[in-house]
Amino acid sequence: MKFWLITLAAWLMASLPAHADRIKDLTEVAAMRSNQLIGYGLVVGLQGTGDGADVSFTAQSMKSLLARLGVNLDGPLSDFETGSSTGKVDIKNVAAVMVTAELPGFAKPGQKIDVNVSAIGKASNLRGGNLVLTSLRGVDGEIYALAQGALTATGIDAAAAGSKVAVGVPTSARIPSGAMVEKVVDNPFDKSERIVLNVREGDFTTTTSIVNAINTKFGDDVARALDGVTITLQAPANLSQRVAFMSMVENLDVQAGEPPARVVINSRTGTVVISRNVKVTAAAVSHGTISVAISATNEVSQPGPLSNGQTAAVQNADIKVTEPNKPMFLFQPGIDLRQIVDAVNQVGASPSSLIAILEALKSAGSLRAELVII
Repeated sequence: MKFWLITLAAWLMASLPAHADRIKDLTEVAAMRSNQLIGYGLVVGLQGTGDGADVSFTAQSMKSLLARLGVNLDGPLSDFETGSSTGKVDIKNVAAVMVTAELPGFAKPGQKIDVNVSAIGKASNLRGGNLVLTSLRGVDGEIYALAQGALTATGIDAAAAGSKVAVGVPTSARIPSGAMVEKVVDNPFDKSERIVLNVREGDFTTTTSIVNAINTKFGDDVARALDGVTITLQAPANLSQRVAFMSMVENLDVQAGEPPARVVINSRTGTVVISRNVKVTAAAVSHGTISVAISATNEVSQPGPLSNGQTAAVQNADIKVTEPNKPMFLFQPGIDLRQIVDAVNQVGASPSSLIAILEALKSAGSLRAELVII
C-alpha cells in the first residue's frame, strides 16, 4: 500500500507543470493597447497657493472660462482695473495645470478612468483644489474623455521663520475615476481574421511554448509565431465565441523560458539583484579598504625657570593607517548564485564593495551576465 502511495505521489508531481505560467501573465492582446490622453485645465478653490499675478496664461484662461459662462469682463470697470494693476490679475486661488490619463483598451463611453493633475505655473500646493471641466485629447486631437472633480493631493509643505519642510510633491495630484470616457477608440479585435498576441518579455523559448500549448489544445495551425514577440491566432468569426476562445487561451499554462543572466545594480541605494542564471568563470578576488585615522592633541609648552621664554601652544598629531586582513577567495568555473553570495559574505563585503567586485569581474570577462546599472 505504501509503495502505491509513493508511486501515485510521484506520478502526480511529474504530471504537474514545473514553474508554469498562464498565457495571460506572459502576453498582451495587441488590440487591447492603451492610449495616452492629455489636456489643459484650471484648478480652483486653492487656499492662496495658486499662480497669482505672475502667470499671465492663468488669468487669460480664467477670463475665457468666465466669458463662456456668461460673465463679461470687458467694459469700463475692467479697463480701470487693468490700467491700475499694470495689466496683471492676481488670482491666488487658481492654478493652471496639465491633466493626463491613460485610456485602457476596449474602454466604452460612460466608463470612468483616473487622471493625474500637475501644476505648470507658480502654484505651490494643489491640496484642496477642484479641477474645472477639462477635455482630454488623444494624439489625433480628438476628445476622448472629460475630467472634473476634487483633487487628492498627498504632498504637504509647511514654512515658518525661514524654515520649510516638504513631504511628497504638493504640486501633483490625482483624481480617482475623475474622467468619463466619451469616445471609443477603434480596434481590430472584432474585424480582423487573426488575433495578435505580443509577448511581454521577448523570448523565442517562451513564444514557442505558447504556440505549442495553443496548438495542442485547439489543433494545428491555430497559433503561428511571427518572431520572438508576436503570435497570431486563428479566432472564431462569431464575437461571443471569439471572447470565449480568448478566455480559454489566456488561462492555458505554459512553461516560460529562463530569462537571460542579468545583474542589476542601483548605485544610489546600493541594491544588487542577481538572477539565478548568473555564472562566473575561474577568478581570484581580493577586496579591502585602507583606513587612515588622524587624531590631534593640543598641548601647552611652558618655558623653563628664568629662561625668559614664552608659553606656546603645541599641536601633536597621531596618524594610524589600518588595512583589514581580508582573505582572497577563488571562484571556480561555472559556480552558481548561492556560491557567489557565500563567497562575498565570507569577506564581509558591504553593498558598495559588492558593486565594485561585480564591476571588476565584468571588466575581467569572468562574469557571464549582463550588468545593468540603474
